[in-house]
Amino acid sequence: MERQKRRVADPQLQEDPESSQVEGDSGSQLDVLAKAHEFFQVCDVEGKGFITRHDMQRLHGELPLVPEELEKVFDTLDADGNGSLTLEEFTTGFSQFLSGRKEPFTEVCETGFHPKPKENIAAGNEEEDQFSNLMEQLGAENILKDENDVKKLWLHLKKHEPHLLSNFEEFLTKIFSQLHKADDEKNSLECALQNKMSAYDDEIQYLYEEMEQQIKTEKEKVLLEGAERFQSRQQELEQKLVEKEKEFEQLSQKQKI
Repeated sequence: MERQKRRVADPQLQEDPESSQVEGDSGSQLDVLAKAHEFFQVCDVEGKGFITRHDMQRLHGELPLVPEELEKVFDTLDADGNGSLTLEEFTTGFSQFLSGRKEPFTEVCETGFHPKPKENIAAGNEEEDQFSNLMEQLGAENILKDENDVKKLWLHLKKHEPHLLSNFEEFLTKIFSQLHKADDEKNSLECALQNKMSAYDDEIQYLYEEMEQQIKTEKEKVLLEGAERFQSRQQELEQKLVEKEKEFEQLSQKQKI
């Protein structure tokens, strides 16, 4: 009995209700900040590091807020009025907004965030297939190295402004048609230039071979003419030698007489 009294009276063994409340509030605040950070990532799909009023509308359907309410939330969070929110501005202000709503935070997150995930995944896969088929029909893989910018705009129009999607696809069709035409013309010019260069190389090779042949012919001609002159000179000298021998012989005979 005395042990029980001492245990109850011992302040170290008693549960501090204020401490428990602080710990609970701290944990709830961390959850709020974590979810606010998650919401920011939903808005900043491009990874810019900040979000605009337009980006904020991506939370429509993720939270129980209508577009007008989302705009009011953005205006409230945009204290400096520069039209954009950094991660710090968003998480700090939006967590305060969530904490001040009448609905419990867990209810807001559970009912508002990631609704029908399986359906969303299926819809996302279907959109991926539709976009891939469109790019394949347009032959984009031969033109575009990176389709991300076109894909982002196409997904945005499909989700937020579907009435403009057909116009955008028609625009893409015309653009890619012109790009393919320009690519074909470029290939034709490159082929013609290659053929011209090949013909030029053949002509240069022919002229080079012809020049070599002429040089060889001239060299042979010079050698032949030189040989003929040498032979003629040799014959001339031999003839003079014969004549000198005859003269010498005649002189010898006269001396004998």
